[in-house]
Amino acid sequence: MSDGAAPEPISRAALVAPLADGSVTLLDVRPDDEFAMGHIPGATQIDLGRLDAMAATLDPAVEIVAYCRGPYCLYAHQAVARLRQLGLNARRIDGGLPEWRAAGLPVQTEVSG
Repeated sequence: MSDGAAPEPISRAALVAPLADGSVTLLDVRPDDEFAMGHIPGATQIDLGRLDAMAATLDPAVEIVAYCRGPYCLYAHQAVARLRQLGLNARRIDGGLPEWRAAGLPVQTEVSG
């Protein structure tokens, strides 16, 4: 794996099974407030500024998938680039939370009403 080359994004459909069986680590790199309003179930929210510290706790044998606001949001691209520089197997979701939601896939919220 080359540190500089970004791998192909994973499709939403291809992510469903590994997410369900826990064979992937899912990172939401959007701000805390956006995460609380809705995120992909099983995702962990992480600010880019804390990514290096978190990387030390990640299992290098498990693929890491990052997502953010959508195809024009750069947070996921930046997270994947940094994780790959650190020697981890990382890629992003094709699209982001809006596309996940539009596909009818589950979204978890932490907002109490």
